[in-house]
Amino acid sequence: MFKKILIANRGEIALRIIRACREMGIASVVVHSTADANAMAVRLADESVCIGPPAAKDSYLNIPSILSAATVTGADAIHPGYGFLSENEQFARMVEEHGFVFIGPKPEHIAAMGDKVVAKQTVSALGLPVVPGSAGAVESVEDGIAFAKTAGYPVLIKAASGGGGRGMKVVRKESEFKEAYSTARAEAKANFGDDTVYIEKYLERPRHIEIQIFGDTHGNAIHLGERDCSIQRRHQKLIEESPSPALTDEERSAIGTLAADTVRKMGYRGAGTIEFLYEDGKFYFMEMNTRIQVEHPVTEMITGIDLIAEQIRVAAGHPLTLNKDHIRFRGHAIEIRINAEDPDTFMPSPGTIRQFHAPGGLGVRFDSAIYTGYTIPPYYDSMIGKLIIHGRNREESLRRLRRAIVETVIDGVKTTLPLHHWILEQPEFIEGDYNIHWLEKNLARRKQA
Repeated sequence: MFKKILIANRGEIALRIIRACREMGIASVVVHSTADANAMAVRLADESVCIGPPAAKDSYLNIPSILSAATVTGADAIHPGYGFLSENEQFARMVEEHGFVFIGPKPEHIAAMGDKVVAKQTVSALGLPVVPGSAGAVESVEDGIAFAKTAGYPVLIKAASGGGGRGMKVVRKESEFKEAYSTARAEAKANFGDDTVYIEKYLERPRHIEIQIFGDTHGNAIHLGERDCSIQRRHQKLIEESPSPALTDEERSAIGTLAADTVRKMGYRGAGTIEFLYEDGKFYFMEMNTRIQVEHPVTEMITGIDLIAEQIRVAAGHPLTLNKDHIRFRGHAIEIRINAEDPDTFMPSPGTIRQFHAPGGLGVRFDSAIYTGYTIPPYYDSMIGKLIIHGRNREESLRRLRRAIVETVIDGVKTTLPLHHWILEQPEFIEGDYNIHWLEKNLARRKQA
């Protein structure tokens, strides 16, 4: 087992990894920018190293500085968390070339799944259903229009690299295609350094269902159930829950088994998530995230399994500690992402937290790195915490979540807590009758309330 792990991340995920390391008897090193000098992770890690100024490109994306920090502190392995360099093939390769263990998948799997075109081709060959789409990259407007005519409108133009809604445009008729194609390529180039795009048939009412998978270096692979991530704004997830209120037991078992078989055939190592669009009883592969997810606590709550600890064990060469016959799914879990944003305009709201009180009680978990007096920097993602609830069933979880939101105090900055409170009161959400477009279509109703 490792003696010391360097954490190449910040915020709540850095703190989450520190906690897992401490429980496993492993020393932790956290790197940080000058803007994060007073961060909770810096305070709680065994060691910390400042690697640059506030801008992510000069700190959390600075590969030479991170590797130097690992060298001078004598780390055995590097955990990338999520975001930043977690799905960067070059970083994963350089980590291993410099004699450290990368706590994540093999670089070749990061590369294959990072290119959405290659990913679709790879998993399709392994038996996963995919959304009807172009055979590969679409090199011209003319080729795109020709495909759209064959598939039928609406279609979705998507960046081959990256995600999060960037480089993604819905086209409902031919007259819109040229402008949407140019915009998608420009956004893809600006955000990912790659203007390659491809086209898929656009689904009108899908749910976003993802399967948590795990593989090891001994040929084992399992799935740990699904998470429903359909409450989204601009393709950014806001609420995740498990089990999905949309699936039958037969459907979740079938898609979970298929996902596990796929990663077993790939020889995949570590944690990952296979994401699907689900509509009218059918699943369509969307992408694979080759890292731990923001919403991993949802799965931890219903299985009782520490996914970060399992990542570390697998990276150290140990086999998975459980198989599909040992996994038991218990109750219902829901996570809300709390962002430091205006709940009406969604503008970021950095600043100093004057008062903070976390909710508590049975089945309540609050993952965050904030504290009273902490100053939220303006340089990074606006998510400042995650409230995760577990109950015996969905109804109990919703009641408990409403109560926990009321208990939560984050004073000094605006947050999205009022938005979450409103969502939880809507009949469609209470009934579990929603899809990935529901929130954006109903935001105007909230403003009128």
